[in-house]
Amino acid sequence: MERKNTWELYDEAALAELETLNANYREFLDNGKTERECIDTIVNTIEAAGYRELEEVITEGKRLKKGDKVYSVWMNKSIAMFQIGSKNMAEGMNILGAHIDSPRLDVKQNPLYEDGGFAYLDTHYYGGVKKYQWVTIPLALHGVIVKKDGTTIEVNVGENEDDPVFFVSDLLPHLAQEQMEKKASALIPGEALDIIVGNKPILVETKVEDKNADGKKEKVKEAVKAGILEILKAQYEIEEEDFISAELEVVPAGKAREAGLDRSMILAYGQDDRVCAYTSMQAMLDSKDTERTICCILVDKEEIGSVGATGMQSKFFENAVAEVLNLCGEYSELNVRRCLARSCMLSSDVSSAYDPSFAGSFDKKNVAYMGGGMVLNKFTGARGKSGSNDANAEYLAHIRKIYEEAGVNFQTAELGRVDLGGGGTIAYILALYGMNVIDSGVAVMNMHAPWEATSKADVYETYRGYKAFVEKASL
Repeated sequence: MERKNTWELYDEAALAELETLNANYREFLDNGKTERECIDTIVNTIEAAGYRELEEVITEGKRLKKGDKVYSVWMNKSIAMFQIGSKNMAEGMNILGAHIDSPRLDVKQNPLYEDGGFAYLDTHYYGGVKKYQWVTIPLALHGVIVKKDGTTIEVNVGENEDDPVFFVSDLLPHLAQEQMEKKASALIPGEALDIIVGNKPILVETKVEDKNADGKKEKVKEAVKAGILEILKAQYEIEEEDFISAELEVVPAGKAREAGLDRSMILAYGQDDRVCAYTSMQAMLDSKDTERTICCILVDKEEIGSVGATGMQSKFFENAVAEVLNLCGEYSELNVRRCLARSCMLSSDVSSAYDPSFAGSFDKKNVAYMGGGMVLNKFTGARGKSGSNDANAEYLAHIRKIYEEAGVNFQTAELGRVDLGGGGTIAYILALYGMNVIDSGVAVMNMHAPWEATSKADVYETYRGYKAFVEKASL
């Protein structure tokens, strides 16, 4: 089966809309390099579009009716959005679900140390990364530090032009003979991914009563580390022990950029899976009133197995659905189960894009191509479909019909060659409720690297596909 390149299908009006959407998407990426930043950006966006916080509506004791829009945030890292339809929620919802966490380096709880005249922050990598990709590139520090009195201090260093950046060092090639004999997985050990944050020792005035006092300045013990602590005290009013209650993420420094002389692509950090999060959110905002309630879930922790209180395996989403049912006057335990079982979902996650430089890793007949449009993955998982959702044929037929009627250009794919491995999404978790779920999203090149590439056309077409789905799905 051959499908047209998506770029061939657009007129001038569609191209203008495509460019506007992608410009807004790049801004979203720049403003949301962590889960917390994503949530802040999303909440500001959807509140401007008329969404109200679920807890506020509960406190007011108001009933929800057709067209009402509410959202619920959990621990500042996950969010569920609902637009109420005309049908009872017990008949099911149309759900878009993506994740907003991305591979990165996390700062440990006792991180600051000095060695060889450098001050370092000790890190632990998060998610599936090629460790050698994170050395010698400019890095930024994002996150929060929460003091014992509850004060939250936001940290964002490395993104502005006049900010300092950080880096992980690597061995010069002149001395790297032994290093280059290692496997790629062992080139850079995990414990070597510590970021350099300083090299300037602090000097203090000697006191007259001190031994050898001569009125000059001298270094203190661990003078470089001491200098960093002095800067942290002056700029953020924090002590070294405040790292214990901090969430600091090390990410590539720099803005999302257009790529290629034709500006057809986007090169940016965190496109897996914020490209699907953004297009899912925007599809919700642009959808008209619907018969079925429509929902968008954007969650944390997918890159490490969807675990924890903010991951898809938590009860956060199920609890939010119960609260919305209650505000619609439909709550019962049975109706919660019916609502979830009768729902249709697109697990909005990225797929691997065909890379001609590594052609042997893909099945050319069953791979996503950049510019090929929205990607549908019937199953993900690894090798013998371990960890897969595997959508049924009836549901795929229903999705095909929706997209053909809406003129959405789509392609089908697997992650890579069967025996090489694979990956998972949140699809199998929602499928546990008995609902129809299929993976869908944007093809990404350089997936999980510090800088990932997507096609503007695929971003736009995926947005169109998500919008058509939430408005028309009814199986």
